[in-house]
Amino acid sequence: MPSAAASRPSNSKIDILKPTAAPLQTDPPKQYLTRGTPGYRKASLALFLSGYSTFALLYCVQPLMPIFADEFKVSPAMSSLSLSLSTGLLALAIFCAAAISERFGRRSLMFCSLMGASLCTLACAVMPSWNLILVIRALEGLLLGGVPAVAMAYLSEEIDPKGIGASMGLYIAGNALGGMSGRVFTGILAEFLDWRLALVTIGVFGICAAIGFFTLLPPSRNFKPRRSNATYHVSAWLGHVKQGPLTLLFVIGFLLMGSFVTIYNYAGFRLVAAPYNLNQTELGLIFTAYLCGVGSSWVGGTLSDRFGQFQVMMAGIILMFAGLLTTLSASLVLIILGIAMLTAGFFMAHAVASALIGRQARINKGHASALYLLAYYLGSSVAGSIGGTFWSAGGWSAVITFTGIMLVLALVAGQTSYFLSRRARVVSSSLPVPAPAE
Repeated sequence: MPSAAASRPSNSKIDILKPTAAPLQTDPPKQYLTRGTPGYRKASLALFLSGYSTFALLYCVQPLMPIFADEFKVSPAMSSLSLSLSTGLLALAIFCAAAISERFGRRSLMFCSLMGASLCTLACAVMPSWNLILVIRALEGLLLGGVPAVAMAYLSEEIDPKGIGASMGLYIAGNALGGMSGRVFTGILAEFLDWRLALVTIGVFGICAAIGFFTLLPPSRNFKPRRSNATYHVSAWLGHVKQGPLTLLFVIGFLLMGSFVTIYNYAGFRLVAAPYNLNQTELGLIFTAYLCGVGSSWVGGTLSDRFGQFQVMMAGIILMFAGLLTTLSASLVLIILGIAMLTAGFFMAHAVASALIGRQARINKGHASALYLLAYYLGSSVAGSIGGTFWSAGGWSAVITFTGIMLVLALVAGQTSYFLSRRARVVSSSLPVPAPAE
């Protein structure tokens, strides 16, 4: 009796022609660094060091501006170029750094940038003329462009998204502490020793911080190198600019940093003059107000994970505005209090805005970070220099008017970005879910 298999007609031709489902190509699950693990602690400390070193190297010349104006016979606005050139070229270099890091990785680029900038600070200390100092400071800005956007991209790729607010806040806290240390130590050393020795000290510390950073930072686990051309990068940047909520966050970065740096640039000129007559040590100690930023950036990032990022960012901007108005007082105590309030509000808002960039940008996060930091440092460069014109024309009240207008615009931009973001989520949730393909 023939078997059932033998009695069935052959389906070999049908089997050959019948389409078969190809196996799905899925990316392996990402391995995030979670809070409480050794890798998370090492990464946090390494990025804290990178932020600390970057801001110390960048802003160490700020308390020296009155000295530069006196020694090299330049105007206050011209002396501010020692900072504005660095921040302006840093902003432009961020674009190149973001593109390079997409091809060659994050860790090595950040290390080379920190080491090169530290060597520039050492070179700046021995330059004999004002023009040569500006050239070195410009080069230093170009080199430091390899740190901020790349660090933000590393955080968004490697840290568990549930804790990104706290980790970003810790990184920004390093920025705040570095900015304070660079200003305070430089001011004190310039008073008791010499401004050139002060820069040498900051440069040597930067070298040590760069080595510590490279030793501690875990290699990327979720980064995938990509070969790309200029067209790809331009397309990625334009894609982010076309997103309304993201574009407004870029504007906020420009306005917040422009306001913050303008106040710190010209508060020194106000406080070394009568009736305050502060010396370099006393002026440097004013910058301990940065300690408020160290705490507020971490607190702001943590609160944003619980209560909402836009809400905490707006609260930070309002605190900045209140501090700005407080500095109008003639009392030195209230001026210092106002600067502390401004600093706390700035770092709170900046930490949350930085985390929002990673959240709003679904793809090409390094490019989004680059655009935010481009606007951020252009705010420092452009508004910081323009503020000198207001200082020369109308003194402190004119500076307050200029920065006050920027903060009001930042509030409007923040509220609009929140509205557009909510509307986009509502529209997205109301769209029909497509049926799975058979």
